[in-house]
Amino acid sequence: MARSDATHHPVSMTTHTHSRPRLLVLRAGHLFDGGGGPLLAAPSVVVDGGRIVSVTRGPAGLPDGADIVDLPGATLLPGLVDTHVHLAFDASAQPVTRLAERDDAAAYEAMCAAARSAAAGGVTTVQDLGDRGYLALRVRAAARDGDHTLPEVVAAGVPITTPGGHCHFLGETAAGAADLRAAVRARADRGVDVIKIMASGGHMTPGSRPEVAQYSVDELRVVAEEAHRLGLRVTAHAHGTSAVVAAVQAGVDSIEHATFMTADAVDEIPAGLLDVIVSRGIALSLTFGTRVLDGQTVPPSIATRMPGFTANAGRMRAAGARIVIGTDAGIAPVKPHFVLRHAVPQLAPLGMGGAEALHAVTARAADVIGLGHRKGRLAAGYDADILAVSGNPVAEPAAVHRLLAVYVRGKRVPGPPAGSC
Repeated sequence: MARSDATHHPVSMTTHTHSRPRLLVLRAGHLFDGGGGPLLAAPSVVVDGGRIVSVTRGPAGLPDGADIVDLPGATLLPGLVDTHVHLAFDASAQPVTRLAERDDAAAYEAMCAAARSAAAGGVTTVQDLGDRGYLALRVRAAARDGDHTLPEVVAAGVPITTPGGHCHFLGETAAGAADLRAAVRARADRGVDVIKIMASGGHMTPGSRPEVAQYSVDELRVVAEEAHRLGLRVTAHAHGTSAVVAAVQAGVDSIEHATFMTADAVDEIPAGLLDVIVSRGIALSLTFGTRVLDGQTVPPSIATRMPGFTANAGRMRAAGARIVIGTDAGIAPVKPHFVLRHAVPQLAPLGMGGAEALHAVTARAADVIGLGHRKGRLAAGYDADILAVSGNPVAEPAAVHRLLAVYVRGKRVPGPPAGSC
């Protein structure tokens, strides 16, 4: 046998061991699972890492060696899901001006702070429907990389709008079929989760009129068809009746605001339109939720129309529409990024009781934004986004403000809950 000249050295192998995180068990007085049914008494929720592995009643069968958190008298419920926020706006009196004063690095840091405020206040999932420079995608990435102080972020990036149209100052505009198709493809290439298009004007843009449509039915249809071809949802900002009707005819998946606003009042919903909306399963992301602050009020143009908005929203509910709540958080001091909590007791004039209101801002909202398979429920296999509140928020919706603890993907958010009343 030929001799080998190779020198053989023993291989040194280092084994790294990592201790497995202990299971977490949350025990409370009651549990609302997000589905709108009755409360479960004496629940035990077992969490492994960032996921719920079981929800049982009573202490029987709990794993040995788990970390147990007892919350007697508390109700557990899913983290809230806001279907319409703007992390780039800082909830100041001049959010557009403040954003313009920040470079991208400063804007990103401010957006992370806004997102942390939302999570600390119980809003553990947000759909951001308009940023600058696609910065919300960076916040989304930071949350996915393991920052448990950040909520889950569903991001549209820069909204599609007309030249000089609503929110044109966020940086990109498009008009005409070819430009609109290209705008959708560009957003898909960047990795957005949803396409946002401004079907009407809006309040925050000088020269823009909310009641006036910005795109035709054919233009909106181009956007919807291209987005659907690429596997993306489309949501349309639409205030005026003509814009809402056009968005429905174009085949969008959801409509933001749907106020049916006129120049000085509110239209009644056109006959037959709700039947179409319900039959197609189009979600209506209604803009409710205001924090009461001394010296801060809702603008008169909104306050005078609120009875009409509320009456129409009640008709939508009675017709069986898929109503969720998109607060427009960030656009004013009365709209902090955790403001969705305030919407829950404010939905009673629509005819919603506590269970229905909570369902609209948990399981139903998660389903509308494409996360219904892992958000919005307290059930095995779902993400461990969990709130603990003092009292019974089904019988007393304002109990959502009495936050005792917030868990994001299985980790407790440090510090006191944000924005307590």
